Amino acid sequence: MKRVVLFTAVFLLLAGLIGGLAYVQFVFKPELIKGFIAKAAPPPASVAVVRARAETWAPRISAIGTFRAVQGVEVAPQVGGAITAIRVDSGQDVQAGAPLFDIDTSVEQADLLNNEATLINAQLAYDRQRKLTQTGNTTKANVDSAQAARDSAAAAVQRVKALIAQKHIVAPFAGRLGIRKVDLGQYVSPGTGLITLQNLDPIFVDFPVPEQSLAVLKRGQTVKVKVDAFPGRIFRGKVQTIDARVDQNTRSVLVRALFPNKDHALRPGMFANVDVIAGKPMAVVTLPRTAISYSLYGDAVFVVVPAEPKGGGAQASPLAGDIPYKVERRFVRTGDTRNERVAISFGVKPGEEVVSEGQLKLQSGARVRVNRKAGLVPPPVLPKE
Repeated sequence: MKRVVLFTAVFLLLAGLIGGLAYVQFVFKPELIKGFIAKAAPPPASVAVVRARAETWAPRISAIGTFRAVQGVEVAPQVGGAITAIRVDSGQDVQAGAPLFDIDTSVEQADLLNNEATLINAQLAYDRQRKLTQTGNTTKANVDSAQAARDSAAAAVQRVKALIAQKHIVAPFAGRLGIRKVDLGQYVSPGTGLITLQNLDPIFVDFPVPEQSLAVLKRGQTVKVKVDAFPGRIFRGKVQTIDARVDQNTRSVLVRALFPNKDHALRPGMFANVDVIAGKPMAVVTLPRTAISYSLYGDAVFVVVPAEPKGGGAQASPLAGDIPYKVERRFVRTGDTRNERVAISFGVKPGEEVVSEGQLKLQSGARVRVNRKAGLVPPPVLPKE
């Protein structure tokens, strides 16, 4: 009987000990650890958020271009000599054929007088041979020789006149002159630049576009251009020519657009920010550039969602108050860029709220608290792309 009582007491003691250890291991200890973790957990990160916006954008092709004149030359002489007359001023507008410079022609004028005298003598000799032919006192060979001498003298006269004309330099077309590079009395050799002449209205813009854009690029499409010299002003033109080949080094094609330029505000050589309107407007979802995290593995955003589901009620907006929320990391597909906003073709829906500041300290599932006073304001003039 004593053994039974002793055995029962030992059994109950062991059962109580085992139960106590199990309680500590599986109930008390997890709760204790959970409490420590809750106390040690960092506070929700403070972030700024923006709402994804639905907009209507027309497809466009952006590029960097350069203005060039429809007609533009550097006026240069074909023959050398000393400048004897300057008939224009720098920056002057001239018409086609207007005199620009005269080069010394004194030697050519003397040669012209000599050749004209030779021509007169050759003409008289030819006339005498023709009269002698009628009386049979000369041969046909003498007549032909006299005619050849007359024609040679006439050609020599024309040659000297052409040289004189080349030394009288005129404007090949209407336009605006640049800065004069020579002075009166200066000797110039053939090909020396005297002054530039540019036809400023209309004017071309040449710009390269990637070969992928050939499918949507067409003649007649509207082109918008901005220049540094006139901030806020937009110049509009049309695509005139698409090059017949693609550059094998850059895999781009050269495009030329034509712009009216009645006020001569645009000048050859100016830098141009070009946008080609390449289709009809379409609906897109846009976000600020600051909301997108770029990486080698893909572009992503952090979408703000409630930290705990609200039973049966409407989901509260993180913009409505300073309430803890969590974030979901979503990969997105970006598209066109307009000023500070980027088109999103996949990953975000209109109306969803996305973190715009503070992404560096976030990971998917992290708790956040919205700071309503935060938010970067884009500058009025953005850097060049």
